[in-house]
Order: sequence, then structure tokens, then C-alpha cells
Amino acid sequence: MRRPRLRTFAPKSLYGRTILIVVLPIFLMQVVVTIVFFDRHWEEVTSRLAKGTTGELALLTELWEEADDADERAQIVLRAREQLELDMGFVRGEVLPPENNRAIFEPFDQRLNRELRRHLSHPYAYDAESEAGVITVGIQLPEGVLTYRVPRKRVLATDGHLFVLWLVGATVLLGYAALVFLRNQVRSITRLAEAAEAFGRGRDIPDFKPTGAREVRQAGTAFLAMRARIRRYVRQRTEMLAGVSHDLRTPLTRMKLNLEMLPDGEEARDLRTDVAEMERMLQDYLTFASGEAEAAFESVDLAALADEVCAAAARAGRIVTMWVPPHLTVEAKPTALRRALDNLVGNALRHARTVTITVEAAPEEVLIHVDDDGPGIPAERRAEAVRAFSRLEEARTGASGTGLGLAIVRDLARSHGGKLILSEAPIGGLRATISLPR
Repeated sequence: MRRPRLRTFAPKSLYGRTILIVVLPIFLMQVVVTIVFFDRHWEEVTSRLAKGTTGELALLTELWEEADDADERAQIVLRAREQLELDMGFVRGEVLPPENNRAIFEPFDQRLNRELRRHLSHPYAYDAESEAGVITVGIQLPEGVLTYRVPRKRVLATDGHLFVLWLVGATVLLGYAALVFLRNQVRSITRLAEAAEAFGRGRDIPDFKPTGAREVRQAGTAFLAMRARIRRYVRQRTEMLAGVSHDLRTPLTRMKLNLEMLPDGEEARDLRTDVAEMERMLQDYLTFASGEAEAAFESVDLAALADEVCAAAARAGRIVTMWVPPHLTVEAKPTALRRALDNLVGNALRHARTVTITVEAAPEEVLIHVDDDGPGIPAERRAEAVRAFSRLEEARTGASGTGLGLAIVRDLARSHGGKLILSEAPIGGLRATISLPR
């Protein structure tokens, strides 16, 4: 059984990891400071307070026993109350019950017991919990019990929790300020990542002003410059091929008109077929160059889209079956996605008799499968098959083409942030899968 690694439990986002880097050391420091404070300072202060107070009790008890009359003892009680904040009382003839020590805090109980044993020579008992804020100490004398009411603050350092509260409060306040600052810093990186992801999926993203640290601003500026270069390159390529297509369409149109004036015969039909093939090739070149770059994303119903493709095949006398979940939609460019599916189905129909469209919905993606029962493509040649102008006649059939069909589908899938995957179909031929993010 493999042990879980630390990174398995670590936050996945940059903001989460930054919080962990900031919060974890602060938390450990708080624990260490609190332990050291209570172990050293608080216990030392409490021990000295207990030692001083029990020494005063021992001195007052000794003075009480040495007093000659009631007036002198009254003076001792008065001076204890005024100068030492201790209330004294004496009950003649009373006897302390055995084992009557009641404490509210075990470490304090042990420390007070130790100091009382050290300073008092008479039996004693104390109660630290019956009366709030007061510790009652009874000392057994021969003629009765001498009772002291000692304020708890004189024996126990009660400001320890205040120190901890101040420490925690200041840390929380400063930590919150740090987290707000970190959030602002990470937001710039998040905005850049979202823009890069959207651009990679072919979405039109508005210009934004890079913000944040210097390195983040540099990355944002570099991304905007890269996006501008890519857009300029695509536009120039599209304009160039559009111009070539326009220049070639003019003589092709004249040829079609001349062919229409010729008598119907085998040679004329062959020429018309060649002209139609040239027009289709020009359209393929233009589609490959443009990649539907200017189209907008919309919600596309995949069942309706597949039904349209199957209906178009039926009008051409071919049967394409489909298995698509109802009401399954994806954000895509409708025309581009339709063209990609048309290309896959058309390519399959040229090489096979049975073609099936299947759509699967995964949590993070939608898979559109086009399966056929044709000869397929060997695994070692599938990467070559999706390259532009690649023709694998010996791998499939002798059908002619521009070699752009799968390349166009690949580029259209990439423009949606997806990909084209070629594999073996369950029915024996080729499976072409368009993977689109949800």
C-alpha cells in the first residue's frame, strides 16, 4: 500500500499554497511562544506570588500567636486588611476537617501546597473554588482555626490569558491584512491565467491592463504581445489565401460557364467533376487557413447538431446512426463544430459502409466519437494523418483529397480548447474523437 505524499494534501491553487506558507509558520510560532510563556514566565511569576503570599500568611500567623491580648490581635487584622489586602478571621474551638484542600487548577494546587508546607508549621487547609476570585486558607492553631481570605490575583498570575489573547488577536489582524494583500497579488496571476486559457480555447478576450508585481506585469505584457502577433499572423494568412481563392475562383467560374455551353458528353462531365474538385480544394484551403477565427461561441445542442449531419448524409443516400444524450449542450462555434463533424463523417463515408456518431458526457469534457468499419489507420501513422496535406491512400483507400480534412478538424478542435484523438473503433475501423471542455 502506497503512503500518501504530502503534496496530496497540499492546496492546489497558488493562493491556497501561499496562505499555507504564511499561516503555518505563524501558527507554529504561536504554539512555541505560548508554551515557552506558560512554561517559563507564567509559572515563574505564579511561583513567586505564591511564595510571597504564603510567607505573609506565615508571618501573620506567627504574630497572631505572639500577641498578648485581643487589642493587639485586632491591630494585626486591621493592618493585614489595609496593607496586605488580606481578610483574617478566627474561630475559637474549631477543628479543620481532614483532606479539605479544594483547588481549581492542578498545577497551581501543587505549587500552593508546596509553598504552604514550606512556610507553615501548623496543619492547614485551603479552598480555591468555592468563592470566585478568593482563596480561603485555614490554619489549625491549638485554640482554634485562623482563616485567611486571599485575593486570587495575589497568588495566581491572572494576566497570562490576556497575553495569549493579545498575541492571537494581533496575529489574526495582521494575518488578515497579509491575506488581503496576497489576494490582490494572486488576483493578477489568476486574471492572466484565465485570459491565457480563454485565448487557448479560441475565445475573444478583451484587452486588460497587467497589474501586480513587476514579474507578473511583464508576463501579462508578453502575453498581450504574443496574442497580437498570433492574431496578426492568422489575419495575414487568411487574407492571403482569401485573395488567392478569389483570384482562382474567377477563371474557374469562366470555365464552368464555358462547360455549360458545351454539349453534354463524357469529356464535359469529367471536366465539370475536375472543376468541382478544384472548388472544393480551394474551400478546404481557405477553411484551414481561417479556422473560423472570427466566429462567436454559442450554446450548441449536440443532439440537434448530430441529427443535422445524419440528415445531410441521408439526403446523399448514406445512413449514419447516432447515439447522443438529449439536451446535452456545449459552448462552441456552431459553424466550426458543424464543419468538423461534417468532415469526420464525410471522411468516414468515403472509406466505410457503417458510420456511427456517439457522444459521451464526462465531468470536465464532452467526447464526440465518429466510428466507422473501414480499414482504419495503423497506430504508428495516426500522428501523420492529422498533419496538413498528408494523404494516407495506402492506409485507407485510393480516394483522392487535399489531405486537409483531419487537419481542419484538429485545428477547429484546438480553437475550442479541445483536441482530436484517433484510435481504433469498436466496430473495427477508425474512431475519430473530438474532445471539448465543458
